[in-house]
Amino acid sequence: MPNDNMQIRSRSKPAKGVHLWLVLWKANRALEAIARRSVEGLGICLSDFGVLEALLHKGPLPVSALGEKVLLTSGSMTASVDRLQRRGLVKRRDDPADRRVRIVYLTARGRRTISEMFAEHERAMDQAVSVLSARQRSTLVDLLRDLGRGAEGLLGGERKGVVGRALVVPESKRRMR
Repeated sequence: MPNDNMQIRSRSKPAKGVHLWLVLWKANRALEAIARRSVEGLGICLSDFGVLEALLHKGPLPVSALGEKVLLTSGSMTASVDRLQRRGLVKRRDDPADRRVRIVYLTARGRRTISEMFAEHERAMDQAVSVLSARQRSTLVDLLRDLGRGAEGLLGGERKGVVGRALVVPESKRRMR
C-alpha cells in the first residue's frame, strides 16, 4: 500500500540522462504490459479500446482526428471503426460542414460499453500504480509532463524538417551509413 511518508530516494550524484531514460523505459514496459492485459481481458483489442475511449472523453471526432489521437494509421483506423460499427458501438456520419469528412460517434450501446470497460481498466491501472501515494503520483505526473515538454521542445525543429540545435550530432560522432 502507498505510504505518504515514503521519501523519494536521492542519490549523491544526479542521475544521468541515459539512466533516467532506462528507468522510464522499464517502468513504461511494465505498465504497458499491465494495461494490455487489462484491456485484452475486457475482450477488446487495444486499438479498438483507444478509439472508444477517445470518443468517450473527447466526443464525436472526424476519422482523421481520431486516428491522430489514438496513433493509428488511416488503414488501421478504418479497420478499427469498421469492427466497432459491426458491433454496434459506433456510427459514422457525414460532416454537415464538409461532405468529404466522416465523423465517428458512440452509439448509446457504445457509450455504455466503453463506460463500463473504462471503469474496469481504470481500477486495474490504479492498482498498478498503488505502490505510490496520491501525492507521489501527482508529483510524478508534474515531473513527467515537464520532462516530456522539454523533450518535445528539442524535437520542435525536426517536426518541421529541421534538426534542432540541441540534437545536432557532431560530424566526428556520426556513424557511417
